[in-house]
Amino acid sequence: MSKFKKKKKGMPALSTASLPDIVFMLLFFFMVTTTMRETDLLIDSPRLPSATEVKKLEHKSLVSTIYVGKAKEKDKYGTGYNRIQLNDKIATPEEIPAFIMNEREKVSESDIPFMTTSIKADKESNVGTLTDIRLKLRDVNALKLSLSTQKGSSIKK
Repeated sequence: MSKFKKKKKGMPALSTASLPDIVFMLLFFFMVTTTMRETDLLIDSPRLPSATEVKKLEHKSLVSTIYVGKAKEKDKYGTGYNRIQLNDKIATPEEIPAFIMNEREKVSESDIPFMTTSIKADKESNVGTLTDIRLKLRDVNALKLSLSTQKGSSIKK
């Protein structure tokens, strides 16, 4: 007979002592790396036109958005569907080249060819306003253009 009895080995208990450290480290990482990029709309939310073929934009961080629609504050900005919003202010087509150049300064030089300008225009917006925007974008060689739409057919049968 043996002097020592063999103990039955079971599963060792899982140590949770370092779990709070890991959770706080992950929380800190996401707080530091996340950027909030939200624009307060000074125009009514654009009712986007419908399209049958829709493609998602790939590099969201390289997209500059121009909003076109009806101003919320009619006393301050006037009436009509031809108000242009760049970032957080109502602008004119003449201010678009400066806006694009400012957006280009924020990205590295190698990413400039991949920059896209997205126009979110209300379906009641004037085509002349959209043409003015396109001409100003052409002046600063911002040729990658995206017109935002909603998925669905606008053609009634």
